[in-house]
Amino acid sequence: YNSSMRSSDSHKGDNGTVAVIGGSRHQHGAPLFSALAAEASGVDLVYVFVPVFHEEVAKHASLNFQIHTFGSATSDEMSADDCTRIVEFLATIDVAVIGPGLARTPSGIRSALDLLEAAPCTVVADATALQPDTLKVLADRHAVMTPHLGELERMGLTREELPARAKKHAATFLVKSVIDTVVAETGESRGVEGGNAGLTVGGTGDALAGLTAGLIAQGRDHADAAELASRTIKSA
Repeated sequence: YNSSMRSSDSHKGDNGTVAVIGGSRHQHGAPLFSALAAEASGVDLVYVFVPVFHEEVAKHASLNFQIHTFGSATSDEMSADDCTRIVEFLATIDVAVIGPGLARTPSGIRSALDLLEAAPCTVVADATALQPDTLKVLADRHAVMTPHLGELERMGLTREELPARAKKHAATFLVKSVIDTVVAETGESRGVEGGNAGLTVGGTGDALAGLTAGLIAQGRDHADAAELASRTIKSA
């Protein structure tokens, strides 16, 4: 990060706060990749919400993470009380990444959509949070969605219609492919070339979502943040 861009009298948290909500029994890494990328973007504070049985591995991922849990010692399902508690916490956060590694069960999908609908902060929706109802839930919320082509199909969308959908719903899309496509709320579309076949490795999309969130939390325009995050991941 560029410290010269920070106000000399700013306080902890003034330069961006990000929360990441994700993980399930068999996926502990996805939310941690997102959180590590948000941390690397230069934000002041990163909060990670993971299932109870991933609390310790999350603590060891970074000394800067503040770890919160959901579910129980035997279940990765998010209860209604968990959702309420998380939504209340998000009122203090600039940007939340919702979806990386969340269980793709009916209950997990429902929890993801409930969080998207109720979150009082800017949202970056990724992975399990990308469902047929996601765009409807996030309409006019100035949210960012980061689907790969399979997730875009699951959402019932095509690349051709994204400019119109972005304008109608005040949303930003970052579509991951050989050439990434960023579609701004204005309907403007930008292609991002670069990278290589190494980007097929699991976790790169999670990092992309976290980096996008971190840049937005520090004041970047949503489409600009998505484009810079894409270029950074491809360059790396």
